[in-house]
Amino acid sequence: MEEKYKQEPTNIVKVVLFGPESTGKTTLSEQLAKYYNTTWVAEYAREYLQAKWDKEKKTCEPSDLLPIAEGQIKLENSLSKKATNLLICDTDLLETKVYSEAYYVGYCDPILEKYALENSYDLYLLTYIDIPWEKDDLRDKPNEREKMFLYFKETLEKYNKNFITLKGNKKERLTTAINHIDKLLKK
Repeated sequence: MEEKYKQEPTNIVKVVLFGPESTGKTTLSEQLAKYYNTTWVAEYAREYLQAKWDKEKKTCEPSDLLPIAEGQIKLENSLSKKATNLLICDTDLLETKVYSEAYYVGYCDPILEKYALENSYDLYLLTYIDIPWEKDDLRDKPNEREKMFLYFKETLEKYNKNFITLKGNKKERLTTAINHIDKLLKK
């Protein structure tokens, strides 16, 4: 049953946008997919939690994390079959693990943790907090951006993930990301 959280094997390059809320991950995911003429995987949690908010006016609870993880990896596995030689992921299970630990006093469901660490990506693009925070129904930590950024960065370091930090405006971030992705695609 746990297999539903596992990546399916593929030969394409996978890049993940990773970082705190409201740091430009979705915008950059769309830009990169357009630039490389490939597919990008949206953040399943956003759709799932917005529907929950609209229906019940409730935010994320621990019981939501495994359904979110299942939806995210199902979407990724499906779209990886449609991608060219590159798949851009707006998020991954490691990001879900970070949020779980940040919101639930260090707790992460063991199944989520297992697959967050087992699933692999070629590059993480860590988005810095130097763009303005934008409010919406789901975002709630405008005063904890630095703390959250450091937690995301420390997680990538702790698990020895290949990552770069993206700073600057949209154009600067896109240019930096393209330079690093191009290097991966040449290998």
